[in-house]
Amino acid sequence: MILKVKGINFKYKSRSVLKDVSFEVGPGELLAILGPNGVGKTTLLRCLNAALKPEGGSVFVDGKDLSDLSRSEIAKNLAYVAQRAEQGRLTAFDAILLGRKPYIGWRVGEDDLKKADAVIRALKLESLSLRFLDEMSGGELQKVSIARALVQDPKVLLLDEPTSSLDLKNQQEVLRTIRHIVSGHGMSTVMTMHDINSALRFADKILFMKDGKIFSASERARISASMIEEVYGIPVELGEIKGYPVVLPV
Repeated sequence: MILKVKGINFKYKSRSVLKDVSFEVGPGELLAILGPNGVGKTTLLRCLNAALKPEGGSVFVDGKDLSDLSRSEIAKNLAYVAQRAEQGRLTAFDAILLGRKPYIGWRVGEDDLKKADAVIRALKLESLSLRFLDEMSGGELQKVSIARALVQDPKVLLLDEPTSSLDLKNQQEVLRTIRHIVSGHGMSTVMTMHDINSALRFADKILFMKDGKIFSASERARISASMIEEVYGIPVELGEIKGYPVVLPV
């Protein structure tokens, strides 16, 4: 396993947010974390990225405890994409190239430029590369943020609702690209989502959270309507259209 999460607990002041969260993600696997608002999905990702310090538990990448690594070493192992992309007076190309910061010495190398260019082409961002971030839409900014994370060459990719600002076409395009890169590079990926249908289509495993705990964690083929109903508190039907699983509230 590339990513191993063991017994994570976290509190905001006296309020317990995460309770004994444990799971593993192997190479080339995409794990989608689902659950209602406020169950701790974003907090969990920030604990995995060492942006927050858990009350207890450990996160291991390739057998290394994250708490023993420097910020630079963490950045070489994990890349994190937040829900809201930051704006600034940078071009998209420069912002994406910043993803190479953990590897850059005195100057940007030819390899760094090639990696940035390859990711830009993979995400079809050529038309945006010389535009400034503060002139972009929310969806365009999000795609640039994903490109910056991918150019880090991380072992683990953490994505917090990566398609929340995108229209339907761009949602599918970005998720297909993430799926292709994750599989092709043997990367472990953890992605929080609200769109159950997209999760069932693109993820290998689904982890449902409820009340700060893991309610269930299984391969997508084992997800049931009763499981979804228990987590979200509404009746649903689980069907299939052209080979893809589909969840419909009823």
